Amino acid sequence: MHRRIRLTLQYDGSAYNGWQVQVSEPTIQGLLQDCIYGLTGERVKVIGAGRTDAGVHAIEQIAAFDSGSGLHVDVIRRALNAMLPQDIRVLGVSEADSDFHPRYDARSKRYTYIIATVRDVSPLIYRYVWWVRFPLDMAAMNTASAALLGSHDFSSFRGTGCGAKSPVRKISSLEVARLDGTIFLFTKVQGDLIRVSVEADAFLRHMVRNIVGTLVEVGRGKADPAGLKRILEAKDRKAAGPTAPAKGLFLEKVIY
Repeated sequence: MHRRIRLTLQYDGSAYNGWQVQVSEPTIQGLLQDCIYGLTGERVKVIGAGRTDAGVHAIEQIAAFDSGSGLHVDVIRRALNAMLPQDIRVLGVSEADSDFHPRYDARSKRYTYIIATVRDVSPLIYRYVWWVRFPLDMAAMNTASAALLGSHDFSSFRGTGCGAKSPVRKISSLEVARLDGTIFLFTKVQGDLIRVSVEADAFLRHMVRNIVGTLVEVGRGKADPAGLKRILEAKDRKAAGPTAPAKGLFLEKVIY
């Protein structure tokens, strides 16, 4: 019996060295594979829709693996959650078509990045935001972001070690919005937050974090809002801004 098992995952990436298996560091993929081995006795490869970097979180990550086990999907979900640490949860398990591929079948993915510009960041959210400690010009950031919409060569926003064959990606949506706080459990954490949401057909390594770092430079007045087009045309990582910290980034949704 051959089954392709689809997982819907959520995790806090703070304690992990990203999605992909590492020899000596804990990763999301590595822990999942170890738990599946403990449950079924099978050495499997869990394929994720997005290879999140070290410290990056996921509100919705989709993954899949092949199994010869006859265990019911509800049993798999309960057993994996019993074995996994509390900062990784399996929200759903289902059987997928044998040719389903979490990454290649995805039409697009949406990432969200949170920036805090408050004087003091609440201890409830500090591990999930980039605290920049100064005001940002939202209008300038939105003006700059418009240049990134559509299909482009994103080499200027491509991180070192990226294994993608092509640097061309298509951004369908890029929104910079101000929030006056966020809800944590039963209370509203007040504060001046900026949410950057990016949806694209696929992403290069560090692409979102490099875009955010560049937009922050624009918001600070250190880069020209009209200069994003020139940065794209340069096709040179050195032309863009710094890489934003991983902790403010969330894989929000995978669209099929």
